[in-house]
Amino acid sequence: MIRLFLISFTICLFFNFKKSLAQGSDIYGSGLKIKLNDEGSKYVRFLVWSQLWLKVTDNNPGTIVNNQPESTSTDIGIRRSRFLTYAQITPRFLILSHWGINNQTYINGGVAGGSASYGGNGPGKKPQWFLHDAYVEYTLVPDKLYIGTGLHYWNGLSRMSQASTLSFMAIDAPVFNWPLIEITDQFGRQIGAYAKGNLGKVEYNLALNKPFSSASIASSMDMLNYGAAAPAGDGIAVNAANNSWAMQGYAAYQFWDKESNLLPFRVGTYLGTKRVLNLGVGFHYHPSATASSVLGAEEELVNIENHNINLFSADIFCDTPVGENGSAITLYGVYYNFDFGPDYLRNVGILNIAQTGGNTQPTIGTGEIFYAQAGYALPKTNKSMRFQPFGAFTYKNFEALNSSSGQFDLGMNLFLEGHHSKITLQYSTRPVYNADGSRNDDDPTKDQLTLQATVYL
Repeated sequence: MIRLFLISFTICLFFNFKKSLAQGSDIYGSGLKIKLNDEGSKYVRFLVWSQLWLKVTDNNPGTIVNNQPESTSTDIGIRRSRFLTYAQITPRFLILSHWGINNQTYINGGVAGGSASYGGNGPGKKPQWFLHDAYVEYTLVPDKLYIGTGLHYWNGLSRMSQASTLSFMAIDAPVFNWPLIEITDQFGRQIGAYAKGNLGKVEYNLALNKPFSSASIASSMDMLNYGAAAPAGDGIAVNAANNSWAMQGYAAYQFWDKESNLLPFRVGTYLGTKRVLNLGVGFHYHPSATASSVLGAEEELVNIENHNINLFSADIFCDTPVGENGSAITLYGVYYNFDFGPDYLRNVGILNIAQTGGNTQPTIGTGEIFYAQAGYALPKTNKSMRFQPFGAFTYKNFEALNSSSGQFDLGMNLFLEGHHSKITLQYSTRPVYNADGSRNDDDPTKDQLTLQATVYL
């Protein structure tokens, strides 16, 4: 699979290319934008979007949904519903605010608890809108250096760690691209200060953040004297309460077209509207962010060890028109090396409706991940409609598990008006492990079929 991916990149380098001015839609223009002067240099921009999922899931063994055992489940949910606005009255500063909801189903994603106003299954109703981004930015040296502060998405690590949810090629991100998701971040964001800009062909961003407090687990023996809880298990790292700052950064060398970095949201597929080849590296460092217990011969707690979070990635992205017929290829590959401390592991399931089991899988942990995706955008069948078949492959090797795993996704995008209106169908596999970290030999793989409808303005 890796060899095929590298061959595809080589082919990408030797095609004859052409540029297109439209960004996936000829009629959308600059979108919902209010010009505050005749030149359009002063403006307020609005974006609104929703992504709805219909899923058929082959559930993990022992799955309980709504207090009933289910081997297969079907459901519909709101993956995202968001509103974003940003404004520039002068090129010297920018303000951005972004809010919305994620992951609401008929059984979860809403207000916790229950009352007569919304029934006994309250957790499925009336979700609370929350801030995703809220930051301000100042220009120090145009194009070369901008600084900003607030709740922001200028993440380190990888291109996909700053992915735009509006332009995915696969139906969604694989989640491990946000390795701190809802632990020390707020849906992929942290509060801090950042710098960004361009140095020649290198585009960069660097941030210093104060991560959200993630747990009440003691991070030192001294805390035990005040009654704080110790990490469960022996030598297994878990998230720990701490007051340390975190650093993260990402830089990419842009061989071909220069991408916009006005906003942090990186495009997943341009559908041939740009000719892009980027090679990037990134990191995230958070000291004393996890902890593990050390037990004595009598299973008594004798010490607590602190561990730093050290994350590293390297990735490559290629998107270009092919030939003269409007078709295009998109290729992306990324390698992650994660160190959260010994045997750290998190199971995650997107829009999981199960109380136990469901579509969860080992997703984030100490170890390494390789992820690759490839897609081919066919020429438009009429004025705007076009298809894009795609595939993705994931290899995971986590320290806490007895064996590595491979899984794949296959799908098709139907673009009705570029990314502004599209329908996506994706078939996905996932590995199944037992509680002791061994692969489930009787049922090693499960799958899921997902249909998504997306509209953004």
